[in-house]
Amino acid sequence: MSPGLWRTLGERAPLWPGRTWPLGATWTPEATNFAVDAPAATAVWLCLYDEEGGERRLPLTEQSLGIWHGAVPDIVPGTRYGYRVEGPWEPEEGLRFDPEVLLLDPYGLATAGVAGDAQSVVVDPAFDWRGDVPERRRWRDTVIYELHVKGFTRLHDRIPEEIRGTYAGLGHPVVTDYLRDLGITAVELLPVQQFFSEPALVERGTVNYWGYNPISYFAPDASYSASGDRGGQVTEFKEMVRSLHAAGIEVILDVVYNHTAEAGAEGPTYSFRGLDDRGFYRRVPSPDGYDDTYWDVTGCGNTVDSENPIALRLILDSLRYWVTEMHVDGFRFDLMSALTRTRGKDAIPVDMACKLLIAIGQDPVLRHVKLIAEPWDVSMDGYLVGDMPPPWVEWNDQYRDTIRDFWRGQSDGTHAVATRLAGSSDLYADDGRSAYNSVNFVTAHDGFTVRDLVSYDHKHNEANGEDNRDGSDNNRSWNHGVEGETDDPEIRALRRRQAANLMATLCLSNGVPMLTAGDERGRTQRGNNNPYCQDNEISWVDWSVDDAWLDVYETTRAALRLRREHHALRQRHWFEGRPTMIGGPKDLAWLHPSGREMTDEDWWDHTLRTVGMFVSGKPLREPGPHGEQQIDASFLIWFHAGADPVEVHLPENDWVRTGDVVLSTDPGLVDATKLGVGETVTIGARSVVVMRESDA
Repeated sequence: MSPGLWRTLGERAPLWPGRTWPLGATWTPEATNFAVDAPAATAVWLCLYDEEGGERRLPLTEQSLGIWHGAVPDIVPGTRYGYRVEGPWEPEEGLRFDPEVLLLDPYGLATAGVAGDAQSVVVDPAFDWRGDVPERRRWRDTVIYELHVKGFTRLHDRIPEEIRGTYAGLGHPVVTDYLRDLGITAVELLPVQQFFSEPALVERGTVNYWGYNPISYFAPDASYSASGDRGGQVTEFKEMVRSLHAAGIEVILDVVYNHTAEAGAEGPTYSFRGLDDRGFYRRVPSPDGYDDTYWDVTGCGNTVDSENPIALRLILDSLRYWVTEMHVDGFRFDLMSALTRTRGKDAIPVDMACKLLIAIGQDPVLRHVKLIAEPWDVSMDGYLVGDMPPPWVEWNDQYRDTIRDFWRGQSDGTHAVATRLAGSSDLYADDGRSAYNSVNFVTAHDGFTVRDLVSYDHKHNEANGEDNRDGSDNNRSWNHGVEGETDDPEIRALRRRQAANLMATLCLSNGVPMLTAGDERGRTQRGNNNPYCQDNEISWVDWSVDDAWLDVYETTRAALRLRREHHALRQRHWFEGRPTMIGGPKDLAWLHPSGREMTDEDWWDHTLRTVGMFVSGKPLREPGPHGEQQIDASFLIWFHAGADPVEVHLPENDWVRTGDVVLSTDPGLVDATKLGVGETVTIGARSVVVMRESDA
């Protein structure tokens, strides 16, 4: 023991031995236990800060299996702290100890300050959840809405100004009422774990708006808090979750465990690098082992080594914390492929039996929450769409590309479109998964909005300060004759119809639909397809009604209502193209505009721009909760991407009976139009028409 800690017999010391677990700062009224992992360090100091910024250093003298620990009595919640760590400075060996640098606690529950001047915060975890319990909504009943905590409410004039752009703002009844009325069942929040902006962005006067640059995996980002950064952000986040749950809306977090804000070897040291650089980050493989170069398959300078026991423990502990203590309902994993890598002699290959996937799959807490993979990283061999194991579902970018191409008239026929509409069985059926394993989307935070998708042929990212080199060039977009905004009424009307087509198609496809915030009301990023550094009106949702594309909103809302009210439009079992009962109709049939079923030749007709999707509800293949046979309405949905109107002949058989048009983007074919067997109907150019059958 350090001589400075000797006390007279029975005298209480300022630092107690404490314990090795749990990691982080664990507050109680009597004392706060501090535990941090730094296996190669030779000394660790706990640094406590008063309100004037004065620093009090206490050496942690207790250490077991690399974990340094101690307990300090009479600490009040809101106290700021950090660590200074001494040890070898041998960067080539992954040893980067520097006691001059104050380090954040990797397990800190809150963070105060900004990059370069930040401390962790002691938090009292007590909170009245008022009986809040997980919704546990089934995937097939889920509709996801991807949004940015700040950007969604920053401009909302019906939310009190002091909470716009915050967790409190997102939990406001104005927001929950809007989402519930639209038909949303889950929000997927862009990263809210504490992140820092890259130094290069700060130097040019911008920030990392999206938040894909994490530094503290347990702490909700303080910049989204109206309650300050001394622990109030934790309570405010919980209040937001509680409010969303009360409205029947689940909360999914976009999490970034594949890299950290410490970037490459020349990047800043905030936490992990100063505690265990060698263990936390992957190194480039070489014939003789691993050299001192960071292995980067994330494009951000480093890749977290999920095979390292302490890094793996941190990821799992963090996930469980957000579920058990913060009551979130699931996670979307950014660049999931980077976390599935295992060590090889000459490479770091993808491994679907890696430690992280196995651990999550058997974890009694995590295996029952919603788990979404972004199934790729920045390498070619990291593309895993269709390959993730149960219970994972996946972002399906093949759905996005196929549907975009179809509506811009660039598809090679209708075969791929039909596969995507029916749930992408080519990707998921062969290994026993269901259609809901496909998270369908036509846009996401990364790329054009729907409005920009129909308004721009090219990206316009000049505001990002990278000479328009950033962002994808593969947008599969179409400006309909004019680049950007226009006053031409015909082009404006066509763009809105195309936006409605994209939204209706997404909402009526089998699988899990994911909408991007504001797409339903014509949000534009002015042609910027990579606004990761635009914390301004380019990225924020505009809530004014002057140009809100409310017709697109109504189409989206109506399509989601049909999906919600009819099991036939959100089925768990795969369509088989055969009757579900003797003498009944096929569960799924594809119709040619002439009224006959599609033939092999039709599927490969590159000039065909129209297909009818007949979905039977009489009966459904899926049994009810008590094993009972379920009956629903049947639907005939026409998707017509042609530039001219098309005549479609309604089949003369026992399947299609008299019915109503219940959704239409064709202004000449309005809702409630009645149609009969054998009729010929003209569908306007580039339109979706949904017919619901009746027995009349």
